[in-house]
Amino acid sequence: MSDSTHRPWTSVVSLSIVALTALILFLVVIAYTTGFASSITTGENFYGNWPAVVLSILLLALFLVAFLKPWQHRSWREMGAAHAYLIALFTEMFGLPLTIYLFVSVFGVNIGLSGDEGHLWATLLASTGLLPLSSGVGLVMITSVLLISVGVILIVLGWRELHSASGLVTTGVYSWVRHPQYLGFFLIIAGFLVQWPTIITAIMAPVLFYAYFRLAMKEEEELGRKFGKPYEEYAGAVPRFMPLRRVRAKGES
Repeated sequence: MSDSTHRPWTSVVSLSIVALTALILFLVVIAYTTGFASSITTGENFYGNWPAVVLSILLLALFLVAFLKPWQHRSWREMGAAHAYLIALFTEMFGLPLTIYLFVSVFGVNIGLSGDEGHLWATLLASTGLLPLSSGVGLVMITSVLLISVGVILIVLGWRELHSASGLVTTGVYSWVRHPQYLGFFLIIAGFLVQWPTIITAIMAPVLFYAYFRLAMKEEEELGRKFGKPYEEYAGAVPRFMPLRRVRAKGES
């Protein structure tokens, strides 16, 4: 969404949510530094860590609410689906590894309950002999962290542009893609699918992609009606999600 309208109270609410998010992040760091992180490699008590489940869900949920700005009623429907995804993800990541249980009991796959083996892509690479488990975990983590980090940056930069301008926003990241925040959200989902894939989140991810794609299309219709020709020219020059088209166009000009 690239329509910016000033709401004096929104900055206060957003900053309050960011402050609360920082506090939760601090608590997560405390949880890890008090012994939880060591269980990743030892496999001792890695799962069943329900405080980590709750804190992780709250952290990401508050971030999405603060920076994706679901002010319209229909946007809350998609936001609710995003929160359901987070609940499914972190429940299996730290609480109850349903996907691993299913693979072991139904398909007879030999997967342990250590934190390393929970990275299923790394486990797959190790089982095929392509990479040792530790190297596979490193590759998975680097890839996922890069995707998630870029996604977070896009969401925050998009939020900043929306709250520092008025009317139709076409500057900053909005000069590269029309929906940088939704693109950032897609990258975060993709990053978690790389880092910690589960059966439930693998099913939910395409549904989320489609839901936010449809939301983007509806928002574009509203912006077209509101701004008319300026928005049509903007939409014709700037791609919806993929900035590569803009790069190629600049190279050809």
